[in-house]
Amino acid sequence: MLDMTTGHSVKGMFIGGRWTQGSGTFEDLNPSDGSVWATMPDGGRAEAAQAIDAAHSAFRDWADQPFVKRAEYLLKIAEVWEKRAPDFIAAMQGEGGGWVGKGGFETHYVADVFRAAAASTYQAIGEVLPSAYNKVSTAVRYPMGVVSVISPWNFPGVLTARGFAFPLAAGNTIVLKPSEDTPYCGGLFFAEVLEEAGIPAGVFNVVTCSRDRVAEMGDELIENPRVKGISFTGSTPVGRAIAAKAGAHLKKCCVELGGKDSLIVLEDADLDRAVQAANFGSFMHQGQICMSVEKILVHESIYSDFLEKFVERASKLKVGDTRDTSNVIGPLINDRQVVRVKGQIDDALARGARAVLGGGVSGRFVEPTILTGVTPDMDVWRDETFGPVVPVVPFRTDNEAIALNNDTEYGLSSGIFTRNEERALSMARRMETGMCHVNCSSVNDEPHVPFGGTKASGLGRHGGRWSLETFTETRWITFDRGGRPFPPVF
Repeated sequence: MLDMTTGHSVKGMFIGGRWTQGSGTFEDLNPSDGSVWATMPDGGRAEAAQAIDAAHSAFRDWADQPFVKRAEYLLKIAEVWEKRAPDFIAAMQGEGGGWVGKGGFETHYVADVFRAAAASTYQAIGEVLPSAYNKVSTAVRYPMGVVSVISPWNFPGVLTARGFAFPLAAGNTIVLKPSEDTPYCGGLFFAEVLEEAGIPAGVFNVVTCSRDRVAEMGDELIENPRVKGISFTGSTPVGRAIAAKAGAHLKKCCVELGGKDSLIVLEDADLDRAVQAANFGSFMHQGQICMSVEKILVHESIYSDFLEKFVERASKLKVGDTRDTSNVIGPLINDRQVVRVKGQIDDALARGARAVLGGGVSGRFVEPTILTGVTPDMDVWRDETFGPVVPVVPFRTDNEAIALNNDTEYGLSSGIFTRNEERALSMARRMETGMCHVNCSSVNDEPHVPFGGTKASGLGRHGGRWSLETFTETRWITFDRGGRPFPPVF
């Protein structure tokens, strides 16, 4: 096993089945201490176009493969990924600043993504329709061609795999651009795995770039006429721009964006389980998850009891460099995130909120922070935090809890704790979120489910057949066996 917590050498970008260097390089930093974890190839439009050409050239042969053959490749990818799990976990600690347990979760989940994608090739891809003219009338899904995948840094294993596995299974070819903060875990590691799994040249390509060249490379991945679909996971501002640009070019896209997710705890909840869900949902990976709990809404009758238990449990989370596996709360990914999170804490405290736990910031390390007295005029109530900071707010009625949940431009996920499932379902129907989990955290995902949000949290759904719907074209094909008559004048 490679010790990738201390640094790593990369082969280059992966284009057309070959490793190639970019026109320059950039430094990939360890967020825990700011040291150079690796030197990465820095590409731009030219490299993106080269990768798109390679994917386009490989498309027809890949699409024409028997579905069972594509399934075999995907199962082989899962096998190689599991074999390389220790390498990914170590890289996730060094490049991504992730807790060792998070790395273990990602490796297990990613293997399941590829297995689920393999299984999807056996599912029905069309249907036979009734015809008034006795035709054999079919609606059949066909792969689109080249799909660009732009993946994020926070869960680079899971969110990258989810972005391309199902489109790949459907017969599309892929050009992947990972985040400049995790170009290895979210990109080049996948290239190593798929190369070892024997994926045909050009079917899967990875290009990397520095932050300075993101716009240049991103524009090529959207505007190039050979690109037929775009899969993006990331921030809402960037997602808006990508969706607008894709729309201008009449291209299909699936964008999964930010959230301001609530955990609602009703008076009849299992309090201990609700507290654990709040702790996990708020602070897992430093709160750097699109589904993170960013508002805890607690019925006023149990508010004091909940808060006491929550503070006690969260205070046990250790903060520090995740190369020490006893540290659960690692660094924020970069200095920009620290400025954002610290700004929200400072704004809340200045406006009258109280930190009943944490509030301290040291370098890129932010203590798990629990705020009370938060009001809607504060940044931490309105804006996505993406850090280990959460307000706990009391409510009186179900209607008030629903209104507090919906008081945001976002609508990704949510959780409700109650022993009354009928009550929870009634509330869930009125909550403006794409997902809702009863007696569980807002942080939930499985490879085969329709994952995505409403409002400013995204467009389209990732996962299972919903990915296939996005990244295939539906075609109507008929066979005239009834002799449909034409007008005699013709």
